[in-house]
Amino acid sequence: MTETETNTYDVVVLGAGPVGENVADRTRAAGLTTAVVESELVGGECSYWACMPSKALLRPVLAQADARRLPGLAEAVRGPLDTPAVLARRNWFTGDWTDDGQVEWIKSIGADLYRGHGRLTGPREVTVGDTVLTARHAVAVATGTRAALPDLPGLAEVRPWTSRDATSAQSAPGRLVVVGGGVVATEMATAWQALGSQVTLLVRGKGLLDRMEPFAGELVAEALTEAGADVRTGTSVASVSRVDGTVVVVTDTGERIEADEILFATGRAPRTDDIGLEAVGLTPGSWLSVDDSLRVDGTDWLYAVGDINHRALLTHQGKYQARIAGAAIAARAAGTDVAENAPWSAYAATADHESVPQVVFTDPEAAAVGLSLTEAEAAGHRVRAVDVDLSSVSGAGLYGEDYKGRARMIVDLDEEILRGVTFVGPGLGELIHSATIAVVGQVPIARLWHAVPSYPTLSEVWLRLLEAYRDN
Repeated sequence: MTETETNTYDVVVLGAGPVGENVADRTRAAGLTTAVVESELVGGECSYWACMPSKALLRPVLAQADARRLPGLAEAVRGPLDTPAVLARRNWFTGDWTDDGQVEWIKSIGADLYRGHGRLTGPREVTVGDTVLTARHAVAVATGTRAALPDLPGLAEVRPWTSRDATSAQSAPGRLVVVGGGVVATEMATAWQALGSQVTLLVRGKGLLDRMEPFAGELVAEALTEAGADVRTGTSVASVSRVDGTVVVVTDTGERIEADEILFATGRAPRTDDIGLEAVGLTPGSWLSVDDSLRVDGTDWLYAVGDINHRALLTHQGKYQARIAGAAIAARAAGTDVAENAPWSAYAATADHESVPQVVFTDPEAAAVGLSLTEAEAAGHRVRAVDVDLSSVSGAGLYGEDYKGRARMIVDLDEEILRGVTFVGPGLGELIHSATIAVVGQVPIARLWHAVPSYPTLSEVWLRLLEAYRDN
């Protein structure tokens, strides 16, 4: 009979990805003893199968695309990318899928790491193997999401790629079918087309990146097509099989497509199916609903931070939530009254609602923050969309020949502030933080005129947007 060990901490964090790490960092900084439980690699999805490896794959692709827009440099970069070198650099960024450095960081903040599958086994209690961890103040669940595969007969036998396979593959398939039209699908189609695959992108909807302004997906689809990818919208997969190693896809129109691999990038599901939610009266496999301090509805001790609360499935937003949750846990532990519903307080993740930024690292980059025109109107705001062609900005012409891009700001006509901003074009990802500050800070349009963009930079698009608003 195995003897059970019980250890008590102020806080137990279930999941050691970037979100769980940030919760632990904040609670430890507040002087609370903290245990962190991880069943896979410390550092989580972002470090090994998502943000870091995908952007390591995409950076050479975008750098080459930018170089090809410049006379004097374009001819020097006409050849293909060195795919093995790109993959080797990607491997370096993942630490070759070892987590020694991340483990050392956990130790450096004074948290204790428990490896193994953790499950809630009661209020304020997590069991890992033969060890029971009890929490005096809080348990924070930060187990993230996994790829959601469609219900297609025989799909398991096909061994399809998910996002993990797409970011960790050690060679480029000759032919790759990508199913989906969102961020993962468009980024991986961009990367693997440039790294030597012939990509066919199958999109069930009318266009790409349907959560952004329509022109974002249109410009990305145009660029993918120019790069050689076959982009098919309004197309669903009816069946898929693997015959003698070849993937055979049959679409809803009966068309047959053959490929070496197929990537399904069709959504995410919460990793809450096997973490013991039933032991605390919650439904396994469900998204966890939380208040603005990230505390699970109906509890006074359980927090759900990051993707699993379904507020904003983005690493940076999850880390933001982690900082808020850590502050709220520490304050409550100290007996402080936490007004989690006070907008923009230290204990409220207010930005989750209408101020979420995102960058899609395609060519062109697509970046947005806040509400789209459709979302703003649906929310009841009286708004106006202001559009600018990036070719009107001097910095765009200097950035590269035949620069294609577009910017939109959504102006609240009653309050004279911005509800949302979208930029699409090469090199615009770094510009989105200025828009984020304007949206989060609710900076009045009249004050934005005094935020003078440096000339000749891409950020001069702000001046063009303000002029377009004033003159029309």
